[in-house]
Amino acid sequence: MVHPIGITVAKTVTLLLGGLITYMTAKAYRRTGAPSLRALAIGFGIITMGGVIAGVGDLAGIVDLRTSVLVQSVITAIGFGVITYSLYQE
Repeated sequence: MVHPIGITVAKTVTLLLGGLITYMTAKAYRRTGAPSLRALAIGFGIITMGGVIAGVGDLAGIVDLRTSVLVQSVITAIGFGVITYSLYQE
């Protein structure tokens, strides 16, 4: 069994670093107006929030660990799809 404090620490670090990356990308978008940077910021935001939502759902007892992993994986895949889309923006 995974210790709840370990999950909490990992998800907190994910939120902080993912939030920082999302903020910096959004700031670059506001500075340049490049649509690709907007999509990149959205993708990083989706990935960050997916991890946090799944962790909270598991720790709060809303869903079991397997469902939490599934939710995180689906949301991460969506985020990577948006990031991939951002690479094709001009």
